[in-house]
Amino acid sequence: MFKLILRRIIVAIPTLILVSMLIFSLQKILPGDPVLAMAGEERDPAVLTYLREKYRLNDPVPVQYLAWIKQVGQGNLGVSLRTDIPVVTLIRQKLPVTIQLATMAMILALFIGIPLGILAAVNKGTRIEFGANMLALSGMSIPNFWLGILLIMLVAVKWKLLPASGFVPPTDDLWLSLKTMLMPAVVLSTVISAYLMRHTRSAMLEALSADYVRTARAKGASESVVVLRHALRNALMPIVTLVTILFGELLSGAVLTEQIFGIPGFGKLLVDTVFNRDYAVVQGVVLCIAVGFITLTLIADILYVLVNPRLRYA
Repeated sequence: MFKLILRRIIVAIPTLILVSMLIFSLQKILPGDPVLAMAGEERDPAVLTYLREKYRLNDPVPVQYLAWIKQVGQGNLGVSLRTDIPVVTLIRQKLPVTIQLATMAMILALFIGIPLGILAAVNKGTRIEFGANMLALSGMSIPNFWLGILLIMLVAVKWKLLPASGFVPPTDDLWLSLKTMLMPAVVLSTVISAYLMRHTRSAMLEALSADYVRTARAKGASESVVVLRHALRNALMPIVTLVTILFGELLSGAVLTEQIFGIPGFGKLLVDTVFNRDYAVVQGVVLCIAVGFITLTLIADILYVLVNPRLRYA
């Protein structure tokens, strides 16, 4: 296990270096000049010169990149060009919000998608499979923004069961925080649960047709033992990969949902900083997302070993 983790970390280092180079270089080709936006309407030449010197924007791009990497290695992601707030501080403020939302959405998706996929595979060719497939197709077809607006109109405005928007930290009021996050988590979980259902069904159908399942049935094992202990455990391998990828997408792609429900999360921060041409924040946020994806991949590799004992011996 330790060798596996060490090997993955060694492979991740050049990947992170390449990603950081792409982040820094692509940021420079974006249209617009952040200094002009910072200087205001008058745009005094002296102020422009001062800002360019302060943020080292006159240096060659390789020099700027090396200076930025040196700061990143020291745990310093720079300072926002517009608010003068450290990027690390902004990430610490916004990332926990999106992690809470993504975790709630993933938990809902796991409790919906995987059981539906198992039921659809076990009851192949029946009305249960047809109904599960219809639910999955509906979840993949319904746009998130439309579902979010519909839930706000019905659940919050008409029935007054949950708050319509906003965010309450769990440290302030845990119950109110969960209530506030429930609707956006449901919106995000619809598509994820649909993908999980389809992949679980496919993986379970393949596992149920394997020789070891027929052998287990021939030995007199009950159907629940065959499905849950033998088939599901082997079918979890592709599902683990899908879950880690989808969770990473949740952390970086919940922009519309956060915008509809007024949640000050990570995705909204990324979009706002791109429009404001706040280079330092964009670089820090995208680098954080890249580190998150690599970390999730490492977690998936560890889960592979835990799920499949044969990999431990290998």
